[in-house]
Amino acid sequence: MAYTDIDKPSDYFNTVTYTGTGSTRSVTGVGFQPDWLWIKSRSGAVNHALYDVNRGGTNALRSNTTGAEAQFGDAVVTFETDGFEIAGTNVTGVNGSGESIVSWNWLGGGTASENTQGDITSQVSASTTSGFSIVSYTGTGSLATVGHGLGVTPKMIIVKGRTNVNNWVIYHESIGATKYIFFDTQPAGVSSTPWNNTSPTVNSFTVNTSGVCNGSGVDYIAYCFAEKKGFSKFGTYTGNGNADGTFVYTGFKPAFVMLKRTNGTNNWLILDSIRDPFNDVEKQLLPNVSDSEYTVANTLDLTSNGFKLRDTNASRNASGGTYIYMAFASNPFVTSTGVPTTARWFVQILNVKESFYQNDLILIIVRYTA
Repeated sequence: MAYTDIDKPSDYFNTVTYTGTGSTRSVTGVGFQPDWLWIKSRSGAVNHALYDVNRGGTNALRSNTTGAEAQFGDAVVTFETDGFEIAGTNVTGVNGSGESIVSWNWLGGGTASENTQGDITSQVSASTTSGFSIVSYTGTGSLATVGHGLGVTPKMIIVKGRTNVNNWVIYHESIGATKYIFFDTQPAGVSSTPWNNTSPTVNSFTVNTSGVCNGSGVDYIAYCFAEKKGFSKFGTYTGNGNADGTFVYTGFKPAFVMLKRTNGTNNWLILDSIRDPFNDVEKQLLPNVSDSEYTVANTLDLTSNGFKLRDTNASRNASGGTYIYMAFASNPFVTSTGVPTTARWFVQILNVKESFYQNDLILIIVRYTA
Protein backbone atom coordinates (compact mmCIF):
# COMPACT_ATOMS: atom_id res chain seq x y z
CA MET A 1 0.00 0.00 0.00
CA ALA A 2 1.35 3.42 -0.97
CA TYR A 3 2.34 5.71 1.89
CA THR A 4 1.29 8.81 -0.03
CA ASP A 5 -0.32 9.91 -3.27
CA ILE A 6 2.04 12.90 -3.64
CA ASP A 7 5.76 12.86 -2.84
CA LYS A 8 6.30 16.59 -3.42
CA PRO A 9 3.34 18.53 -1.96
CA SER A 10 4.82 21.89 -2.99
CA ASP A 11 3.98 21.00 -6.60
CA TYR A 12 0.30 21.49 -5.67
CA PHE A 13 0.25 23.84 -2.68
CA ASN A 14 2.84 26.40 -1.64
CA THR A 15 3.15 29.50 0.52
CA VAL A 16 5.24 32.53 -0.42
CA THR A 17 5.91 35.75 1.45
CA TYR A 18 6.98 39.01 -0.13
CA THR A 19 7.36 42.72 0.48
CA GLY A 20 5.12 45.02 -1.53
CA THR A 21 6.57 47.57 -3.94
CA GLY A 22 3.53 49.75 -4.68
CA SER A 23 4.05 49.27 -8.42
CA THR A 24 3.74 46.47 -10.96
CA ARG A 25 5.84 43.46 -9.96
CA SER A 26 6.02 39.67 -10.25
CA VAL A 27 5.92 37.40 -7.22
CA THR A 28 7.93 34.25 -7.90
CA GLY A 29 8.97 31.14 -6.03
CA VAL A 30 5.56 29.44 -6.03
CA GLY A 31 6.95 26.60 -8.15
CA PHE A 32 3.91 26.35 -10.44
CA GLN A 33 1.28 28.51 -12.12
CA PRO A 34 -1.33 28.88 -9.39
CA ASP A 35 -5.04 28.58 -10.10
CA TRP A 36 -6.18 29.90 -6.70
CA LEU A 37 -4.43 32.70 -4.82
CA TRP A 38 -5.27 33.80 -1.30
CA ILE A 39 -3.36 36.98 -0.46
CA LYS A 40 -3.23 38.76 2.90
CA SER A 41 -1.25 41.72 4.20
CA ARG A 42 0.61 40.67 7.34
CA SER A 43 1.52 44.19 8.39
CA GLY A 44 -1.76 45.99 7.71
CA ALA A 45 -5.41 45.68 8.73
CA VAL A 46 -6.55 45.19 5.12
CA ASN A 47 -9.10 42.78 3.65
CA HIS A 48 -8.08 39.35 2.40
CA ALA A 49 -7.94 39.07 -1.42
CA LEU A 50 -8.86 35.84 -3.21
CA TYR A 51 -8.37 35.29 -6.95
CA ASP A 52 -8.83 32.22 -9.12
CA VAL A 53 -8.44 31.10 -12.71
CA ASN A 54 -12.21 30.76 -13.26
CA ARG A 55 -12.99 34.37 -12.35
CA GLY A 56 -9.73 35.89 -13.58
CA GLY A 57 -7.41 38.35 -11.91
CA THR A 58 -9.39 41.61 -12.00
CA ASN A 59 -11.98 41.07 -9.28
CA ALA A 60 -11.15 39.74 -5.82
CA LEU A 61 -13.35 38.11 -3.22
CA ARG A 62 -12.70 38.96 0.42
CA SER A 63 -13.05 36.13 2.93
CA ASN A 64 -13.83 38.56 5.77
CA THR A 65 -16.77 40.32 4.08
CA THR A 66 -20.14 39.45 2.56
CA GLY A 67 -19.52 41.67 -0.45
CA ALA A 68 -19.68 40.67 -4.09
CA GLU A 69 -16.45 40.34 -6.03
CA ALA A 70 -14.84 43.68 -6.87
CA GLN A 71 -11.49 45.05 -7.90
CA PHE A 72 -8.98 45.49 -5.08
CA GLY A 73 -8.02 49.13 -5.63
CA ASP A 74 -6.70 49.07 -9.20
CA ALA A 75 -4.86 45.75 -8.80
CA VAL A 76 -4.92 43.28 -11.69
CA VAL A 77 -3.42 39.83 -11.11
CA THR A 78 -1.95 37.70 -13.89
CA PHE A 79 -1.21 34.02 -13.24
CA GLU A 80 2.38 33.20 -14.28
CA THR A 81 4.44 30.01 -14.59
CA ASP A 82 6.20 30.45 -11.22
CA GLY A 83 3.75 32.69 -9.40
CA PHE A 84 1.81 35.78 -10.37
CA GLU A 85 2.12 39.41 -11.43
CA ILE A 86 0.33 42.28 -9.70
CA ALA A 87 -0.20 45.39 -11.81
CA GLY A 88 -1.42 48.74 -10.52
CA THR A 89 -0.44 51.44 -8.05
CA ASN A 90 -3.48 51.53 -5.75
CA VAL A 91 -2.66 48.08 -4.41
CA THR A 92 -2.57 48.31 -0.61
CA GLY A 93 -3.28 44.86 0.75
CA VAL A 94 -1.78 42.91 -2.14
CA ASN A 95 1.33 44.94 -3.06
CA GLY A 96 1.43 48.15 -1.04
CA SER A 97 4.86 49.74 -0.78
CA GLY A 98 6.74 48.22 2.17
CA GLU A 99 3.89 45.88 3.15
CA SER A 100 4.71 42.43 4.45
CA ILE A 101 2.41 40.03 2.58
CA VAL A 102 1.70 36.29 2.37
CA SER A 103 0.14 34.36 -0.49
CA TRP A 104 -1.20 30.81 -0.18
CA ASN A 105 -1.27 29.17 -3.61
CA TRP A 106 -3.07 26.11 -4.96
CA LEU A 107 -2.76 24.31 -8.28
CA GLY A 108 -6.04 23.36 -9.93
CA GLY A 109 -6.51 22.13 -13.46
CA GLY A 110 -5.75 25.31 -15.38
CA THR A 111 -8.40 26.79 -17.65
CA ALA A 112 -11.86 25.64 -16.59
CA SER A 113 -13.94 23.30 -18.73
CA GLU A 114 -17.65 22.54 -18.86
CA ASN A 115 -19.02 19.97 -16.39
CA THR A 116 -22.49 18.46 -16.87
CA GLN A 117 -22.47 15.95 -14.01
CA GLY A 118 -24.93 18.07 -12.01
CA ASP A 119 -28.33 19.57 -12.74
CA ILE A 120 -26.58 22.92 -13.13
CA THR A 121 -23.85 23.04 -15.79
CA SER A 122 -20.66 24.24 -14.12
CA GLN A 123 -17.22 25.38 -15.22
CA VAL A 124 -14.53 23.38 -13.42
CA SER A 125 -10.77 23.62 -13.02
CA ALA A 126 -9.82 20.39 -11.22
CA SER A 127 -6.69 18.61 -10.10
CA THR A 128 -7.81 15.06 -9.40
CA THR A 129 -4.26 14.26 -8.24
CA SER A 130 -4.33 16.75 -5.38
CA GLY A 131 -8.09 16.65 -4.79
CA PHE A 132 -8.84 20.32 -5.45
CA SER A 133 -11.31 21.95 -7.83
CA ILE A 134 -12.57 25.44 -8.57
CA VAL A 135 -16.22 25.42 -9.63
CA SER A 136 -18.18 28.33 -11.07
CA TYR A 137 -21.92 28.17 -11.75
CA THR A 138 -25.06 30.28 -11.96
CA GLY A 139 -27.84 29.65 -9.46
CA THR A 140 -31.33 28.60 -10.54
CA GLY A 141 -33.29 29.24 -7.35
CA SER A 142 -34.46 25.59 -7.45
CA LEU A 143 -33.12 22.51 -5.69
CA ALA A 144 -30.22 21.23 -7.80
CA THR A 145 -26.86 19.51 -7.95
CA VAL A 146 -23.56 20.99 -9.18
CA GLY A 147 -20.71 18.95 -10.67
CA HIS A 148 -17.34 19.40 -8.94
CA GLY A 149 -15.00 17.38 -11.19
CA LEU A 150 -13.00 15.60 -8.48
CA GLY A 151 -14.13 12.05 -9.19
CA VAL A 152 -14.19 11.39 -5.43
CA THR A 153 -16.36 12.78 -2.64
CA PRO A 154 -15.27 16.20 -1.33
CA LYS A 155 -14.55 16.58 2.39
CA MET A 156 -14.89 20.36 2.36
CA ILE A 157 -16.65 22.88 0.09
CA ILE A 158 -16.41 26.67 0.34
CA VAL A 159 -19.06 28.64 -1.60
CA LYS A 160 -19.47 32.39 -2.19
CA GLY A 161 -21.87 34.38 -4.33
CA ARG A 162 -19.85 36.46 -6.77
CA THR A 163 -22.61 38.88 -7.71
CA ASN A 164 -24.68 39.18 -4.54
CA VAL A 165 -24.04 40.37 -1.00
CA ASN A 166 -24.26 37.31 1.19
CA ASN A 167 -22.25 35.14 3.56
CA TRP A 168 -19.64 32.64 2.58
CA VAL A 169 -21.02 29.19 3.37
CA ILE A 170 -18.94 26.10 4.14
CA TYR A 171 -19.59 22.38 4.13
CA HIS A 172 -17.20 20.25 6.19
CA GLU A 173 -17.66 16.51 6.49
CA SER A 174 -17.04 16.63 10.24
CA ILE A 175 -20.16 18.74 10.88
CA GLY A 176 -22.18 17.10 8.11
CA ALA A 177 -24.65 18.22 5.47
CA THR A 178 -27.33 19.15 8.00
CA LYS A 179 -25.23 22.13 9.11
CA TYR A 180 -23.07 24.83 7.61
CA ILE A 181 -20.55 27.32 8.92
CA PHE A 182 -19.75 30.84 7.75
CA PHE A 183 -16.34 32.13 6.68
CA ASP A 184 -16.85 35.84 7.14
CA THR A 185 -18.28 35.68 10.68
CA GLN A 186 -17.58 33.72 13.85
CA PRO A 187 -20.69 31.68 14.71
CA ALA A 188 -20.57 28.02 15.55
CA GLY A 189 -21.99 25.42 13.17
CA VAL A 190 -25.56 26.34 12.25
CA SER A 191 -28.42 23.91 11.68
CA SER A 192 -29.90 24.72 8.31
CA THR A 193 -30.28 23.30 4.84
CA PRO A 194 -28.13 25.06 2.19
CA TRP A 195 -27.00 21.54 1.24
CA ASN A 196 -30.58 20.21 1.46
CA ASN A 197 -29.38 17.79 4.17
CA THR A 198 -27.60 15.87 1.41
CA SER A 199 -23.94 14.89 1.48
CA PRO A 200 -21.87 15.44 -1.67
CA THR A 201 -21.15 12.53 -3.99
CA VAL A 202 -18.23 11.57 -6.22
CA ASN A 203 -19.75 13.70 -8.98
CA SER A 204 -21.64 16.61 -7.44
CA PHE A 205 -22.82 18.56 -4.40
CA THR A 206 -26.40 19.58 -3.64
CA VAL A 207 -27.63 23.14 -3.17
CA ASN A 208 -31.09 24.26 -2.12
CA THR A 209 -32.76 27.58 -2.93
CA SER A 210 -30.81 29.72 -0.45
CA GLY A 211 -29.14 32.89 -1.67
CA VAL A 212 -25.86 31.78 -0.12
CA CYS A 213 -25.49 28.95 -2.62
CA ASN A 214 -28.22 28.95 -5.30
CA GLY A 215 -30.08 32.23 -5.73
CA SER A 216 -31.74 32.60 -9.11
CA GLY A 217 -29.38 34.29 -11.59
CA VAL A 218 -26.57 34.71 -9.04
CA ASP A 219 -23.05 33.70 -10.09
CA TYR A 220 -21.16 31.53 -7.57
CA ILE A 221 -17.68 30.20 -6.99
CA ALA A 222 -16.98 27.02 -5.02
CA TYR A 223 -13.64 25.67 -3.81
CA CYS A 224 -13.90 21.90 -3.34
CA PHE A 225 -11.43 19.65 -1.53
CA ALA A 226 -11.06 15.88 -1.40
CA GLU A 227 -8.63 14.21 0.99
CA LYS A 228 -5.39 12.84 -0.45
CA LYS A 229 -3.18 10.61 1.66
CA GLY A 230 0.10 12.30 2.56
CA PHE A 231 -1.04 15.66 1.14
CA SER A 232 -4.30 16.93 2.65
CA LYS A 233 -6.54 16.27 5.62
CA PHE A 234 -9.95 17.66 6.62
CA GLY A 235 -10.91 16.53 10.08
CA THR A 236 -11.96 17.36 13.61
CA TYR A 237 -10.48 17.25 17.10
CA THR A 238 -11.53 17.92 20.68
CA GLY A 239 -9.58 20.37 22.81
CA ASN A 240 -8.30 19.43 26.27
CA GLY A 241 -7.81 22.90 27.80
CA ASN A 242 -4.23 22.03 28.68
CA ALA A 243 -0.88 23.51 27.65
CA ASP A 244 0.08 19.92 26.85
CA GLY A 245 -2.62 20.11 24.21
CA THR A 246 -4.37 17.75 21.86
CA PHE A 247 -2.27 16.07 19.16
CA VAL A 248 -3.92 15.88 15.74
CA TYR A 249 -2.64 13.19 13.39
CA THR A 250 -2.60 14.13 9.70
CA GLY A 251 -0.14 11.62 8.27
CA PHE A 252 2.19 14.37 7.02
CA LYS A 253 4.21 17.36 8.17
CA PRO A 254 1.78 20.27 7.71
CA ALA A 255 2.67 23.34 5.68
CA PHE A 256 -0.69 25.01 6.31
CA VAL A 257 -3.38 24.59 8.96
CA MET A 258 -6.70 26.44 9.07
CA LEU A 259 -9.03 25.70 11.97
CA LYS A 260 -12.30 26.84 13.54
CA ARG A 261 -14.16 26.00 16.71
CA THR A 262 -17.64 24.68 15.84
CA ASN A 263 -19.28 24.85 19.27
CA GLY A 264 -18.20 28.41 20.06
CA THR A 265 -18.06 31.87 18.47
CA ASN A 266 -14.30 32.00 18.02
CA ASN A 267 -12.23 33.26 15.10
CA TRP A 268 -10.93 31.16 12.25
CA LEU A 269 -7.13 30.81 12.35
CA ILE A 270 -4.51 30.23 9.64
CA LEU A 271 -0.98 29.11 10.53
CA ASP A 272 1.78 27.96 8.18
CA SER A 273 5.36 26.74 8.08
CA ILE A 274 6.74 29.58 5.93
CA ARG A 275 5.86 32.42 8.29
CA ASP A 276 6.96 30.13 11.16
CA PRO A 277 9.77 27.89 9.88
CA PHE A 278 10.55 26.57 13.39
CA ASN A 279 8.41 25.44 16.30
CA ASP A 280 6.62 26.86 18.05
CA VAL A 281 4.18 28.24 15.48
CA GLU A 282 2.89 31.60 16.67
CA LYS A 283 2.02 33.86 13.70
CA GLN A 284 -1.74 33.89 13.15
CA LEU A 285 -3.97 35.39 10.46
CA LEU A 286 -7.75 35.33 10.78
CA PRO A 287 -9.84 34.66 7.64
CA ASN A 288 -12.97 36.29 9.08
CA VAL A 289 -11.37 39.66 9.95
CA SER A 290 -9.02 42.11 8.24
CA ASP A 291 -6.59 42.31 11.18
CA SER A 292 -2.84 42.27 10.64
CA GLU A 293 -0.82 39.27 11.74
CA TYR A 294 -0.94 38.31 15.42
CA THR A 295 1.96 36.75 17.27
CA VAL A 296 0.86 34.42 20.07
CA ALA A 297 3.57 32.31 21.71
CA ASN A 298 3.04 28.57 22.15
CA THR A 299 0.13 28.26 19.74
CA LEU A 300 1.02 24.87 18.31
CA ASP A 301 3.84 22.73 16.96
CA LEU A 302 3.95 21.31 13.44
CA THR A 303 5.29 17.77 13.67
CA SER A 304 6.35 15.17 11.12
CA ASN A 305 2.89 13.59 11.20
CA GLY A 306 0.46 16.24 12.44
CA PHE A 307 0.17 19.19 14.79
CA LYS A 308 0.21 19.56 18.56
CA LEU A 309 -1.70 22.28 20.43
CA ARG A 310 0.42 24.09 23.02
CA ASP A 311 -1.92 26.49 24.82
CA THR A 312 -5.40 26.75 26.32
CA ASN A 313 -6.91 29.47 24.14
CA ALA A 314 -10.56 28.82 23.35
CA SER A 315 -10.00 29.53 19.64
CA ARG A 316 -7.99 26.31 19.34
CA ASN A 317 -7.87 24.20 22.53
CA ALA A 318 -10.74 24.79 24.96
CA SER A 319 -11.58 21.85 27.20
CA GLY A 320 -14.35 19.99 25.40
CA GLY A 321 -14.22 22.38 22.45
CA THR A 322 -14.82 20.81 19.05
CA TYR A 323 -12.84 22.05 16.07
CA ILE A 324 -12.67 21.49 12.34
CA TYR A 325 -9.50 21.93 10.33
CA MET A 326 -8.05 21.76 6.85
CA ALA A 327 -4.35 20.99 6.48
CA PHE A 328 -1.93 20.68 3.56
CA ALA A 329 1.49 19.02 3.64
CA SER A 330 5.02 20.24 3.31
CA ASN A 331 6.19 16.60 3.39
CA PRO A 332 4.41 13.25 3.64
CA PHE A 333 5.18 11.30 6.82
CA VAL A 334 6.66 8.60 4.60
CA THR A 335 7.27 8.97 0.84
CA SER A 336 5.97 6.51 -1.74
CA THR A 337 9.40 4.85 -1.66
CA GLY A 338 9.35 4.44 2.13
CA VAL A 339 11.57 7.36 3.14
CA PRO A 340 10.38 8.98 6.41
CA THR A 341 10.22 12.75 6.73
CA THR A 342 12.25 14.69 9.26
CA ALA A 343 10.82 16.50 12.27
CA ARG A 344 10.91 20.19 13.14
CA TRP A 345 13.02 21.38 16.03
CA PHE A 346 12.42 23.89 18.79
CA VAL A 347 15.59 25.53 20.13
CA GLN A 348 15.58 27.97 23.04
CA ILE A 349 18.67 29.66 24.44
CA LEU A 350 17.90 30.20 28.10
CA ASN A 351 20.87 32.08 29.51
CA VAL A 352 24.61 32.24 29.90
CA LYS A 353 25.45 30.32 33.07
CA GLU A 354 29.18 30.96 33.45
CA SER A 355 32.44 31.57 31.63
CA PHE A 356 34.78 28.68 31.00
CA TYR A 357 38.29 29.41 29.78
CA GLN A 358 37.00 32.74 28.51
CA ASN A 359 34.35 31.04 26.36
CA ASP A 360 30.65 31.41 27.10
CA LEU A 361 28.97 28.25 28.25
CA ILE A 362 25.34 28.41 27.14
CA LEU A 363 22.55 26.18 28.33
CA ILE A 364 20.43 25.15 25.38
CA ILE A 365 17.13 23.34 25.66
CA VAL A 366 16.07 21.47 22.53
CA ARG A 367 12.55 20.15 22.08
CA TYR A 368 12.31 17.52 19.36
CA THR A 369 8.83 17.30 17.90
CA ALA A 370 8.59 14.05 16.02
